[in-house]
Amino acid sequence: MMIRKRDGRVVEFDETKITDAIFEAAKSVGGADRQLAMELTLSVLKALKNENRQTIDVEHIQDMVEKVLIESGHARTAKSYILYRARRTGMRSSRSELMDTVADILKETDRDNANISNSPSAKMLQIASAASREFYLNRLIPEEMAAAHKRGDIHIHDLDFYGKTLNCINIPLGRLLAKGFNNGHGFIRPPRRPGSATALAAIILQSSQNDMFGGQSFGYFDTDMAPFMEGASEEEVFQAMEALVYNLNSMHSRAGAQVPFSSLNLGLDTSENGRKVTRNLLKAYGRGLGRGENPIFPNVIFRVKRGVNLDKGDPNYDLFQLAISVAARRLNPTFSFMDTSFNKPYGGDVAYMGCRTRVIANRGPEITEGRGNLSFTTINLPRLAIKSERSIDTFYHLLDDLLDLVREQLYHRYKVQANLKVRDLPFLMGQGLYLDSDKLANDDRIEEAIKHGTLGVGFIGLAETLTALLGCHHAQSEEAQKLGEEIIGHMREKVDAMSDKYDLNYSFIATPAEGLSGRFIRMDRKEYGIIPGVTDKAYYTNSFHVPVSYPISAFEKMRLEGAYHKFTNGGHISYVEFASSPVHNLGAVEDVLRHMLACDCGYVGINFPIDYCEECGYTGIIDSDYCPVCEKTLTQKYRRETCCTE
Repeated sequence: MMIRKRDGRVVEFDETKITDAIFEAAKSVGGADRQLAMELTLSVLKALKNENRQTIDVEHIQDMVEKVLIESGHARTAKSYILYRARRTGMRSSRSELMDTVADILKETDRDNANISNSPSAKMLQIASAASREFYLNRLIPEEMAAAHKRGDIHIHDLDFYGKTLNCINIPLGRLLAKGFNNGHGFIRPPRRPGSATALAAIILQSSQNDMFGGQSFGYFDTDMAPFMEGASEEEVFQAMEALVYNLNSMHSRAGAQVPFSSLNLGLDTSENGRKVTRNLLKAYGRGLGRGENPIFPNVIFRVKRGVNLDKGDPNYDLFQLAISVAARRLNPTFSFMDTSFNKPYGGDVAYMGCRTRVIANRGPEITEGRGNLSFTTINLPRLAIKSERSIDTFYHLLDDLLDLVREQLYHRYKVQANLKVRDLPFLMGQGLYLDSDKLANDDRIEEAIKHGTLGVGFIGLAETLTALLGCHHAQSEEAQKLGEEIIGHMREKVDAMSDKYDLNYSFIATPAEGLSGRFIRMDRKEYGIIPGVTDKAYYTNSFHVPVSYPISAFEKMRLEGAYHKFTNGGHISYVEFASSPVHNLGAVEDVLRHMLACDCGYVGINFPIDYCEECGYTGIIDSDYCPVCEKTLTQKYRRETCCTE
């Protein structure tokens, strides 16, 4: 007989493969007997011979093996064989899907992310990422957790880096600049002038990014840079800051495909040198790139604190006003409030990242520098609500089960990450960037350092969840807002309990899910159909936000969303949308920011469309594909998306 393989090839029949498969199945259930496997093979051959075929499909042979095993009374062996066959089928399917993905990548790289180029290196990165995701899902992650990700119950972020490295860090810039560092090609001595200080800051961001998959942040950029501004003129400092902005928009250091996802926190240093840093960085960012283009990076995060810069008479109030004017033109900076109920206990030491990550509380030292998020996983809240069929009790039961699964999945990933050695992350750990990593030798495991990091539990689509449960979302009903706060508060309590169980820093994050929001809703629409207000749109609403299409005043939106910031200790952000740049109404921006603070929002930003013509440099709202000045089609359209991970 001849065998027709799944790919269509016809090859000679080899009965030993049947014997080997039966023997391995029997061995897995403690019944290994080679002679018995051979006898069962003869039974299979006899049955196939009676069919009198010249060519037999491989699937038919496997069906016959199952039939013979069951009819011969070897049910446990048959079950093992069936499970093995199912696993092999899944692996073949994954390989096929991987090849399809590679083919699509080779056509054109995904450009949904403005930070991904279409270069050959970018294509290679995406192909490697696709292969890596398949490996981790099928070979490393426990089956129940992998299945939950594949089904769309949860989303394991940055799956391609599951066991390779960590997410993000607040880099101790001041220490590195003061003492110098080695990025693998020799020792870099401390700088003396503003230009060399910002050049080394860019190198530090780039070197750290090469060891990680997520964001890179300076928690105290103004204070850390201030010592190197002594005696420098305003022009020299401006040129240094402008060079930094240029570098951070042009250093393609993530496998040649992306620039570092960089964030700079500043605004509280009241020394003249510290003020000089903040003032000139804001001016450089406000000027834009060489032809006026809007910079993508760095994310500039202006800390706001009463007594320092919030009110007239405060020493840095003028810098707050400058920050507002730059934000009204460039979307950045965003603003973090140090006087909220949950940030105030830490003074001015809370730093955020542009992707909204917040790291401060710790089961060790409660500091910002040298710490970051290790990984995070997001729960598909709307799916739980759909499955609950408007039963709140059922919803909480399903939610608790899924939270337990995410807890174990994050702990599994933590243990995999903890087994990495210092030498695996030579700059991040070898140069002592991570807290306590300076105490480790090159061949030591990194667990003693990364225990200071956070394990993030995220969520998406609170608005659609409430609609599925009550028929309306939190901007449409006070009852829905109350239930929303109860759900998010319940999740925070469960996350805090996770920290106690494992003595680790589990945190609760309002997921930055610009891409994921589309993935979940596509899967849910296919599974449950079109549900008004839930799956009848292109995206689930981000975290606890009010749906962007819902007509609501900025002040009411912040009242509703501000209630959720205190629960999400791992990170959060709220935005106010303007129809166009508010550059001529800065007072309105300041009023909105003060209201955000009053609503207990920790981290906020303003949004509006920015369109730019690459041909003539015109900047404004462009409603067509053509520039209204030069009529060229080379137009960039900027819409803020802050996700630093996948």
